[in-house]
Amino acid sequence: MRSVSKKVILTGSFAVGKTSLVSQFVYRKFPESYKTTLGVRIDKKVVELENVKINMIIWDIGGEQSQIRIPDSYYLGSSGVIYVFDLSRPASFLNMSENINYIRQKLPNVPIIIVGNKIDLLDERTFQQIKDILPIPADFFTSALQGDNVENMFLELAQQII
Repeated sequence: MRSVSKKVILTGSFAVGKTSLVSQFVYRKFPESYKTTLGVRIDKKVVELENVKINMIIWDIGGEQSQIRIPDSYYLGSSGVIYVFDLSRPASFLNMSENINYIRQKLPNVPIIIVGNKIDLLDERTFQQIKDILPIPADFFTSALQGDNVENMFLELAQQII
């Protein structure tokens, strides 16, 4: 079986649940307390797809309202991006179009998965209303707390990378 290492970055505004998504994917648990990520936190998980062992090196980047504030060095060597926003906090997706465009300029030809997190905080009616006003449609809606769609999101990105 062939083995490859791929750098994946999670980015988005502060407090959208990036660290919780990584914790749920890598360790299968939700963090008991909230801790702000300063700079970058790196984790690793190995997944197998189509006879390829992928060492996903996951860079959890501290949240910023604007991606322009993230150091260019964090983007270097990235094979995939997960852009996370908080479904329960519209301010976290107001600048989404500009942020995604900026990332695409920095990382042309790199797959980007757009994720609305914290679906567990919304009722069905509110969820539909939020979906209707999103500037860019989300690829996945997740709950880091309950684990909903977390693994699917990472596996889809891994599939796109290989």
